Amino acid sequence: MANKTLKQFSIEEVEKHNKEGDLWIVIDSKVYDLTRFADLHPGGSNVLFASSVAGKDATQVFFGLHRQEVLAKPQYARLQIGKIIGQEETIRPLAPGELSQVPYAEPTWLSKGYYSPYYSDGHRKFQVAARKFFMEVVQPESVRCEESGKRISQEVVDKMSEANIIAMRLGPGKHLHGRTLLGGAVRPEEFDFFHEGIIHAELARVSSRAVVDGLLAGLVIGVPPILNYGSPELKAKVIPDALAGKKYVALAISEAFAGSDVSGLQTTAERDGDFWVVTGTKKWITNGTFADYFTTGCRTETGFTVLLIERGPGVSTKQIKTSYSSVAGTAYITFDKVRVPVSHTLGQVGNGMQVILSNFNHERWLVIACSISAQRLIVEECLKWSTQRMVFGKPLTSQAVIRAKLAAMISRVEACQNWYESVTFQMNQMNYNEMSSKLAGPIGLLKQFVSRTARETAEDATQIFGGRALTTTGMGKLIENYHRTSGFDATIDHFIRPVLAGAEDVLGDLGVRQALKKMPRNARL
Repeated sequence: MANKTLKQFSIEEVEKHNKEGDLWIVIDSKVYDLTRFADLHPGGSNVLFASSVAGKDATQVFFGLHRQEVLAKPQYARLQIGKIIGQEETIRPLAPGELSQVPYAEPTWLSKGYYSPYYSDGHRKFQVAARKFFMEVVQPESVRCEESGKRISQEVVDKMSEANIIAMRLGPGKHLHGRTLLGGAVRPEEFDFFHEGIIHAELARVSSRAVVDGLLAGLVIGVPPILNYGSPELKAKVIPDALAGKKYVALAISEAFAGSDVSGLQTTAERDGDFWVVTGTKKWITNGTFADYFTTGCRTETGFTVLLIERGPGVSTKQIKTSYSSVAGTAYITFDKVRVPVSHTLGQVGNGMQVILSNFNHERWLVIACSISAQRLIVEECLKWSTQRMVFGKPLTSQAVIRAKLAAMISRVEACQNWYESVTFQMNQMNYNEMSSKLAGPIGLLKQFVSRTARETAEDATQIFGGRALTTTGMGKLIENYHRTSGFDATIDHFIRPVLAGAEDVLGDLGVRQALKKMPRNARL
C-alpha cells in the first residue's frame, strides 16, 4: 500500500484499540489492524494482547521475535491501515545493489572512508552491478529452492547465462572474449580474479551453501578440464551449450571405494575400437542428478584417465540425501557398459591426474571466496541480533561474553579476507606455471584456515542466537543453516568431493610440504 493512500493517526488514537475485537499496534511508524488476525497469529493471540503490545508501539517487541522480511509478506503487509503522524519508517531492507551499513558486514574495500591497493573504481562499479543482479534474480530463487529441494529453474539459469555469470565463474580467459559481461560492467580483457571473486562473494551472500552448489558448481569445476584438454571438436560441441546454460556438466571422480587414493578407483574404461566401454560407480557427485555430461575419472590399462561421458544408455543417477538441501543435486552415478567415443578423452591416456589438477588451485580459491562471504554474512546477522535482542532490560551486547564472541568472529573474517586478497593479487600477477609452483601451498593453507574459522564462527553464532539458532525458520534460520552446512567447505575438496575429516589436514600438510621444498639448505638457528 503506497504511503499517499494511508491514513495518519496519533499515538493516542492507536492506544484506544487495545482489546479483543479491536486491536491495533505500531511497528516502525506503521499502524496495523490485527483485529481479525489475532486468532490466526502463529504464536497465539495472547501474545498480541500483552500490555507492551496491544495499542502500543511494539517495534522493539516485534523485532525481538521476527525478521523484518515478515512485514513484507503480502498477508501481513495488507494489515497496515496507516502511519503515525510525524514519524517515518527507519527500518527497511537493503535495496538491490545497496551496501550494508552494519560494521564489518562488508569487506574494507567496500566500506566508506577506507582504501584498498587491490580494487579499482571499476571493481566497485562491477560489484554494484553484481549485487543488484544476485539480489533481484538469484535471491528469491535461492529461498524457494533451499526449502523445496528442487533444482534451480531454467529461467534463472538463462538470466545468468545472458549476463555471462556462468562464464565469469570460470575465471579470466579466452572463453570470455567477445562476450558482454554483466551488461557491460567490465570488458573481457579487463576481467581479473578480483572481478571473479566478487561474483563468488555476491552469490554466496544471497544463497545457502546448497544453492551455491546447485547453481551449476558442477559445471564450474567440470568444464575447465574440457577447456584445457578437450579436442577442438569436443569443445565446439560442449562449451557453447554449457556456458549458455543449455547443458549441464558434473565432475565425477570420487567413489565409495576411493577419494584421494586414485589408485583405488574401480570405475574402469576398456578400449573397444573407437570407443571406451565404461563400467563403475561414482558417489557424492554435485549436480549429478541433472547433469548432461560427466567429466569422469576412470582406471585404464595405462593408469588414470579422464573421459567426458554424455548422459545416455547405461548412465543412471540417483539422488543422495545429505545434510544440506537437495537443490545441489548430489548423486550416486552408475555407468553400466557405457560406450564413450575415444574422441571424448581429455588429455593423454594415463595422464588423468594432470588433467584434474590443472584447475585445482582455482577450485580451492573459489570455495574460499564463497566461504568468506558467507562467514561475513553471519557476522552481520550476529551484530544485528545482539543489538536488538533485549535481556534483563538491556541489549545482548551489554554482556561481555557476547562482545568477546563478536570480537573473535570479526577478527577471524578480517584475517581471512586479507589473506585471500593477498593471494588473489598474486594470482593476477602470475602465469599458470608460476601459480602451480608458488601458490598451491598458500591456497591449501588458506582454505584450511578459512574452513576452520567458519566452523568456529558457526559455533559462536549459535551461542549468540541461543535456541533460535536451532530452528530452520525465523530469526536464527541463517545461523541454523550455516551451522549445519559450513562443514561442507571443510570436507569438500572439489577433486575428490567429500574427503571427510582428512580434508583440512591434507591441505595443511600440502602447504607445509610445499614450504619445506623451498627451505634453503644453509638455514640454521
